[in-house]
Amino acid sequence: LEEVADADLSRHVVDGSDADPLAQMAAVREVLAEIGAAHVPEIVVVNKADAADPLELKGLCLREKDCAVVSALAGTGIDGLLAAVDDRLPRRDLAVSVLLPYDRGDLVARAHEEGEVLTQQHAAEGTELTARVPPGLAAELTGAAITPVAAGRNAID
Repeated sequence: LEEVADADLSRHVVDGSDADPLAQMAAVREVLAEIGAAHVPEIVVVNKADAADPLELKGLCLREKDCAVVSALAGTGIDGLLAAVDDRLPRRDLAVSVLLPYDRGDLVARAHEEGEVLTQQHAAEGTELTARVPPGLAAELTGAAITPVAAGRNAID
């Protein structure tokens, strides 16, 4: 449980059908404080939405800053929870500016899929790309980039 103190985000799962979910939440938060994890941002995940009172669910979510209502049994709310987690996790992407040869369109496509492309322009030599991408893709992009040839030198030097 101590690992929670080093987490970027916690998912605090609450039984939405419980008679007193607020007491449940208070007990968990007390334990988190005892182990030095009270500072970790959390998403309150109210489970058992299929069995809970809709007014109680609404009240919980109005009370909590980040709240997702799910039903593991029915499979509802999972997409919203995943989106909330994705929005809250810190990005560790790296900024890259590269000129990629046109035959590396696969890397341009991956930059769009896995990162955030800030600018993309087509030049005579290839695709100029500025993006924020995961570290592994950043290494691949810089490794495949066309290195400009210094004035007065040729590509063989």
